[in-house]
Amino acid sequence: MLRTALRNVLAHKARLLMTMLAVLLGVAFVSGTLVFTSTISEAFHKSSEKGYSDVDVSIRQDSGDAPEGRDTVSPLSQRTLDGAARLPGTESATGVVSGFAALSDKDGKLVGEGFSSQGANYYAGGNGKGTDARYPMKEGVAPRERGEIALDAKTAERTGYKVGDTARMSVNGPVREEKITGIFRTDDGNVAAGGTLVLFDNATAQRLFAKPGEYTEIQLKAEPGVSQAALKERAEKILPEGAEAVTGKQLADDESRMIEDSMSGMKTSLLAFAGIALFVGIFIIANTFTMLVAQRTKELALLRAVGAGRRQVTRSVLIEALVVGAVAGLAGMAAGVGIAAGLRTLVGSMGSMPDGPLVIEPSSVVISLLVGVVITVLAAWLPARRAAKIPPVAAMGALHAPASTRSLVVRNTIGALLSAAGVVLVLMGTKMDGDSGKAPMGLGAALLLVGVFVLTPLLSRPLIAAAAPVLRLFNVSGKLARQNAVRNPRRTAATASALMVGLTLITGLTVIASGVQKGIDKMASASIKADYTISMANYTPLSPAVEKKLAQSDQVTATSPLRNAAAEVDGDTEYLTGVNGASIGKLTALEFTAGGWQGLDDGKRIVVDDSTAKAKGWKLGSSVQVAYDDGAKERLTVGGLYKGNEMIKGILVDNKAVTPHMDKVADMQVLAKTKDGAGAEVKDALTKQLGDNPAILVQDKKDISEGVSQMISILLNMLYGLLAMAVIVAVLGVINTLAMSVFERGQEIGMLRAIGLDRRGVKRMVRLESLVISLFGGVLGIGLGIFFGWAAGELIAGSGLDTYTLVLPWGRLGVFLALAALVGVLAALWPARRAARLNMLAAIKTE
Repeated sequence: MLRTALRNVLAHKARLLMTMLAVLLGVAFVSGTLVFTSTISEAFHKSSEKGYSDVDVSIRQDSGDAPEGRDTVSPLSQRTLDGAARLPGTESATGVVSGFAALSDKDGKLVGEGFSSQGANYYAGGNGKGTDARYPMKEGVAPRERGEIALDAKTAERTGYKVGDTARMSVNGPVREEKITGIFRTDDGNVAAGGTLVLFDNATAQRLFAKPGEYTEIQLKAEPGVSQAALKERAEKILPEGAEAVTGKQLADDESRMIEDSMSGMKTSLLAFAGIALFVGIFIIANTFTMLVAQRTKELALLRAVGAGRRQVTRSVLIEALVVGAVAGLAGMAAGVGIAAGLRTLVGSMGSMPDGPLVIEPSSVVISLLVGVVITVLAAWLPARRAAKIPPVAAMGALHAPASTRSLVVRNTIGALLSAAGVVLVLMGTKMDGDSGKAPMGLGAALLLVGVFVLTPLLSRPLIAAAAPVLRLFNVSGKLARQNAVRNPRRTAATASALMVGLTLITGLTVIASGVQKGIDKMASASIKADYTISMANYTPLSPAVEKKLAQSDQVTATSPLRNAAAEVDGDTEYLTGVNGASIGKLTALEFTAGGWQGLDDGKRIVVDDSTAKAKGWKLGSSVQVAYDDGAKERLTVGGLYKGNEMIKGILVDNKAVTPHMDKVADMQVLAKTKDGAGAEVKDALTKQLGDNPAILVQDKKDISEGVSQMISILLNMLYGLLAMAVIVAVLGVINTLAMSVFERGQEIGMLRAIGLDRRGVKRMVRLESLVISLFGGVLGIGLGIFFGWAAGELIAGSGLDTYTLVLPWGRLGVFLALAALVGVLAALWPARRAARLNMLAAIKTE
C-alpha cells in the first residue's frame, strides 16, 4: 500500500500541484513571519547588549515607587552621582538626563519617527572637561554651552547636516536654533530603529528635561574584576529614597523583553492572517482529495476486492497527503526564508532596524513543516474515510454512488444549528458593554462562518439559479454552465467557500473602518467649536508659551489650553483638566444635562461628565474635596454635568485653580478660534506665528478627521495586502476545481464537441461556470461581511464611540464583487483552454 500511495502521488503530479501551492503559500507566510520576527528580535537584542556594554549598574527612579497617575520628580542629584563615583570598585560614573527633542531637516520637516526623537546630555565629567564614552565623536567636538548641539551620524547622513550648520528644533513648543558642533556614533536602539538623538551640554539638558543639578539615571562602570552583582550591592547602600539599582544585564534583558512584547502584536497579527490563508487552503486540499478519490473509485474498489482493508485504503490516501504536505512544507519554508530576507532588506532600507544576520531558529523550521503536514493530512482525512467505505462491488460501475439524501439532510441540519447559534451569540454580543461582548461575538462569528460553509451546498442552488436569466443570454454555453455549477453542490460549496472567507473579512473590516471614520467626524463636529487644535507632534506636553504666542495673533479671538494635573478628588486619584473658564464655552459644543459653564472662571467650580459624576455620586451643586500634589487642599462645587466623549471627558476646572499647584506647568493641547474661521491662509498665519515649528501640529477639524482617515487607510491597506494571500489561495482553489472538473467531464465535453459545440462555446461554458461559482462565493462573503461589520460597530458604539454610524461603502463593495468576478475569469483561463483543446474522439473513448 505504501508503494501504491507513492505511485499515485507521482502519477497525479499535475492534479496535486494546486494543492501544494495552497499549502506552500500558507506555510511560507508562517515561516516568513517566524523568521522575520526572530531576526528583528535578535537584531534589537544584540543592539541592546551593545548599548549597555559599558553599563554595569544603573541607578534610576524606582518605577514602583510612584503613586498611580502621579508625576514624580527624579531623586537623583549631583550629590548621588558624586557618591556613586566614590564607591569601591567603580571605574566611572555617568549622569544621564533625556527627553523629547524634535529636530527639523533643512526643509523644515520633522526628522525621525516622532516618538523616537530624543534629546540627551553629553556628560563631560564633574569638571565639564572630560569625554563621554557613550558618544564618541566622529566629527567636530561635543557641545559645551547653551546654543550648541551634536547629532548622531545616521541623522546627520539623512538630513545632510554638517558641523557648523545651524539646525531648528523644539523641546516643548518654542523654536530653538542651535549650532551643530559635532557628529557622534552611538549604539542606541532608538537611533538604529530610525529615530534621532540630539546631545546638549549637561547643564542645558538638565534645564530642558529635569531640573538643574538632577539626573534621570546614573550609570556605573565597574573596575576589572568587580562583578555587576557586587557593585549593585554597594550602590544600594547610597540610594536616595525612591531610587533603585539595576545591573546592566538586567537592563539589556528588560529592553529585549520590551522589544519582544512590542513585536508580539505584529507577530500574532501576521500569524493570524497566515492561519486564514491555511484555513482557506483546507477547502482546496479537501476538495482535491475528494475529487481524486471520486476519480479513482474503480481503482480503490479493486484494491478492496483483492484484499485491501479499509484501514489500508485510508492510510494510502493519508500517505499521499503526508507526502504532499511534507514537500509543500519544505518548499514553503524556503519561500518563507526568502520573504523574511526581503522584509529585512525593505525595513533596513527605511532605517528602522539595526543590522544583523537572518535568524532561522530550529523551532521555526519544525513549526513550518508541522503546519504543512498537519493541515494537509487533516484536510485529507474525510476524503480518506470516504475512500475506505467504497465497497468492492463498485469496481463493476463507472463511478461510486453520489452522496445520499440522508447525508445531505444531516449536513443541512448541522449547518442550520451552527448558523442559528452563531447569529444568536453575535446578537448577544451587540447588547453587551465593552470587552464583555467580544468573546460571545467572536465565538458567534466563527460558528456562523462554519455554519454557512456547511450550508453552502443547500444555498448554491437558489443563488446560482438567480443567475439563470443572465446565463440564458449565452445560449447553450450559459445553460450548461449553470447546470455544471449545481451538479456537484459539495464541490461548488468548497470552491466558493474559499473565496467567501477572504471577502467576509475584507468586507467586514471595510464596513467597520467606514463607520469609525464617520463616527469620529460626527464627534469632532459635535464637541468642538474651535477652529484649530494645537499640540506637539508626538502629543507630549506643550509649553504654555505656545498659547501666549497664539493669543498675540490678530486672527485669534479666543484660546484655551487644556492642562492636566493629578490630584486626590474625594480620596481617589484623578486628573483635573484645566481650561480657560472665560472662553471654553466658545471653543466647545458639549451637551449639558445640568448647569453649564457659568461661574467656572472664578476657579471655585468644576464641570464633570455624566459617567464620572454617576460613579462618584455627584450632582449639580455637590461639594468636592480636592488635594493637590503640593499638599494644598480646597473644596470645589459641581457647576455643570455634560455628556462626555472620547475627545473631551472628565473633570474640567479653570486654570486658576490648578496652575499654582503644578510643579512644571505644561499643556496637552490648545484650542483656538479665529475671526476668519478655518482656512489655508489662516492656518499658514498661525504656523508662522509659532515660528514654522516642525514639532507643533496645527490642525482644524478636517485635519483631525483626515489624520484618523489616513491611519485607518494605512491599516486597511496593510490588512488588504495580508488578506490578498487568502484570495490568491482561493483563486488556486477555483483553478483546481475547474481543471479536475474538466478532466472528470472529458467524455461529456467530447460528446458536446461531437454534436456541434465549438471550441469557443466550450471555453465560454467553463468561464461562465467559474464566474458563477466565484460570484456565489463573493455574494456570500459580502453579505456575511456586512453583518459582521454591523455587529462589530454596535460593540464599538457600546464601548465609548457612541457617534459610530453604520456606513455601507457601496463603491468599495462593488469593487469587491467585481474582484470576485475577476477571480472567476482569471481562474478559468487555463481550464477553459484545456477543455477546448481536448481531442473529441479520444475523450469519447475514455472510460
